[in-house]
Amino acid sequence: MSDKVRLHVKGLTYSERPTGAYALLLESEGDKRKLPIVIGAFEAQSIAIALDKMTRPPRPMTHDLFASVMESHHIELTEVIIQDLQDGVFYAVLVYAKGSDVRMTDARPSDAIALALRADCPIYAHQSVMDKASMAESDAKVAAANPDESPEDVATDSEESALETAETQRALSQASAETLEDLLNRALEHEDYELAARIRDELNKR
Repeated sequence: MSDKVRLHVKGLTYSERPTGAYALLLESEGDKRKLPIVIGAFEAQSIAIALDKMTRPPRPMTHDLFASVMESHHIELTEVIIQDLQDGVFYAVLVYAKGSDVRMTDARPSDAIALALRADCPIYAHQSVMDKASMAESDAKVAAANPDESPEDVATDSEESALETAETQRALSQASAETLEDLLNRALEHEDYELAARIRDELNKR
């Protein structure tokens, strides 16, 4: 019997604190357990575009480009698996095939799920991960409201913080004006004035 649990994306929740973090909420089939994973703004936007079928940016985002390259080389993404949780950090793998050749590659859960949504392939977690990190819906709502308290893969060193800022700026530059207006309203609603200022700057360039 497989120890994999099938998951579905239920949505994204913005942090109530000005950190730019988002909680990605996954739900298991059957018992409807919730698995919240904290992700960065760039990955959150990429997942939101895939979920909501939002207007595509003028230039392809990183996950769109990766998916296109796989498709052009006849590589099929068959599943993604969140396979481990260590010290508050989730680990995932991409399982992909070209003909009969099946391989796996390590990935952050946020990137893996962004690609899975584009490839319309199943998302799983090992039962051991669910045992450690899944929760009832009421508890998941509390965790999702404070995603910056248990980050998935955003390190505390300044180098990765700078990288995340650069990725956020790149995501903004690729977003449509309509998407930027929506993000601006959300940022102001949550009093994230630093992000709102970046979005306004990008809108003023248009």
